[in-house]
Amino acid sequence: MTTALLGGLSPARFLRDIWHKHPLLIRNAVPGFSGLLSPAGMRQLAARDDVESRLIQGSGTHWQLDHGPFGPGDFKRLPGTDWTLLVQSLNHVLPDADALLARFDFIPHARLDDLMVSYAVPGGSVGPHFDSYDVFLLQGQGHRRWQISTQTDLAILDGVPLKILRRFEAEDEWVLGPGDMLYLPPHVAHHGVAVDACMTYSIGFRAPATEELAHGFLMHLQDTLALEGRYADPDLRRQAHPGEIGRAMLGQIEGMIAQIKWSRRDVAEFAGRYLSEPKPNVLFDPPEAPLSRAAFNKQANRAGVALNPKSRLLFTGKRFFINGEAFTPAADEAVALQHLADRRRLAPPWPATLRKRFYDWYAAGWLEIDAA
Repeated sequence: MTTALLGGLSPARFLRDIWHKHPLLIRNAVPGFSGLLSPAGMRQLAARDDVESRLIQGSGTHWQLDHGPFGPGDFKRLPGTDWTLLVQSLNHVLPDADALLARFDFIPHARLDDLMVSYAVPGGSVGPHFDSYDVFLLQGQGHRRWQISTQTDLAILDGVPLKILRRFEAEDEWVLGPGDMLYLPPHVAHHGVAVDACMTYSIGFRAPATEELAHGFLMHLQDTLALEGRYADPDLRRQAHPGEIGRAMLGQIEGMIAQIKWSRRDVAEFAGRYLSEPKPNVLFDPPEAPLSRAAFNKQANRAGVALNPKSRLLFTGKRFFINGEAFTPAADEAVALQHLADRRRLAPPWPATLRKRFYDWYAAGWLEIDAA
């Protein structure tokens, strides 16, 4: 299945020769695929306040961006051309979208962001732009014309609410129909325009900026460091200039700060917490009528368990991380938890010691009885 998804390439070859390096057009990547929901269903999602949605209108140098939720009246006022509706994190609210993302598990889960869907009327677009991350663009219903460029000029227009390229010179062009897919590495300029009413599914990947990671790590150190000692100057001498910060003081402060050290283990702990932390707008809903512990164990032991689509379970070595929290399981639990992290669902049996952990996750809305 993955070979067809990648145009006949094995995952190993795709990662070696294409990933993060070259664009790739894949015709009929998902045979028979025409989408996961209708335009009407998408508008219903865009009306929810727990779903991130955007409406983009315009072309050329004139653009308008509005954020949802949107009501029926917002769509009735729209023209027949040149607008696009975007819904983010479709995999959080639609099981079929979560299943679609599972096809891309040849990429580490820690790199996966979400599945975004766009609905565009003829001429609808978000303008020529570039992304700082890898993306797969899978066509659902309708047709979209894609132009791409490996240009190095990535200057953007001033005074518009979107990051639109000031200049765009297309080098390749294709029209994608249902089931076709285009892979783009970071910083490849691209411009998609709807030929007819169409929907495109974007599988995006996380690529945190160095500054963002460094800031997060420093915050992590702040929460975990415990440095001993206090500034002291028993050999203090009178200075010619009382207003001066003297060399002795600077030297002592430098030595105190030099106590801040970290190891690969500290980095791993930070990475696990950081990369498993849901986005700020992601909220978990505990079950409205939760099962008792005994009823949960009975059903889970029969049907298995599955992570909530919003949950992120990662591990490194013996350390596991779920939704920003860290824990070290018992040795006999690790294999089962690794399988749950890899496949996002787990069939029985599993060590009895996991029952309490699974029930606590279920009560928090992080885990569900497997309905597959």
